[in-house]
Amino acid sequence: MSQITRALFISRKDVESYYGKPPLITWGLMFPAVLMLALYVKNPATYLIVAPGIVGMTMLFGNTSMAAIVITWEKRSGTLQRLLLAPVTARTIVLGKAASAAAYGAATSLVLTLGLVLVLKMPMVRPDCFAAGVVLGAGTFALLGLTVAVRVREVFEAMTLLNFFRFPLLFISGVFMPLRDLPVWARPIAMVSPLTHVVELLRFGVTGQCWFPAPWIPALIVLAMLLVGWLIAGAAFRRYANQ
Repeated sequence: MSQITRALFISRKDVESYYGKPPLITWGLMFPAVLMLALYVKNPATYLIVAPGIVGMTMLFGNTSMAAIVITWEKRSGTLQRLLLAPVTARTIVLGKAASAAAYGAATSLVLTLGLVLVLKMPMVRPDCFAAGVVLGAGTFALLGLTVAVRVREVFEAMTLLNFFRFPLLFISGVFMPLRDLPVWARPIAMVSPLTHVVELLRFGVTGQCWFPAPWIPALIVLAMLLVGWLIAGAAFRRYANQ
């Protein structure tokens, strides 16, 4: 059996054990849907400015939270330690865990997107760029959640650490305000945020416009961040998974 097949079995186990629970599905959809509806009711003419950001925010919080919950639960119960004794590599475990978390975030964001398209008539000018943003963002954010969660044993510790990253990202990444409206001094900071580039890909998919000269620029940047996240997550897992 190949390591890829083993990673798929790990992902399937996580989906069946954790992600398929109705409360988690509801939590992943209700908050962004209500937030988007509130913004639409407030000003229907400008909701497209924030819609791609809300989808990106859904992935950021959904992927990182679920990855953190699964890792900390399994560290406390001893499930992760038993998995480490199985004939699988650390990279295989990281791939399996990240894939299930990414699938959860991508699924919730796509359901939200479908609702925006059907109910609020959100356009979809470049669905290929939108799909690229969802896939790259889901993977990057899932690896971020794994990297943070593997260092601690309690869910509240993982969430506290993640919030140090997540909430600042919301305000510098063009979620509620396009990059062109950010102060000049804040734009270089925004460039180091993966959420910035994910949101710009999503925005280009919805409106055909983004702050960068071409959509392949944020796509390449977030792809590079995904690869770096893969290396960092693997190193963190090997060091902290047994602690």
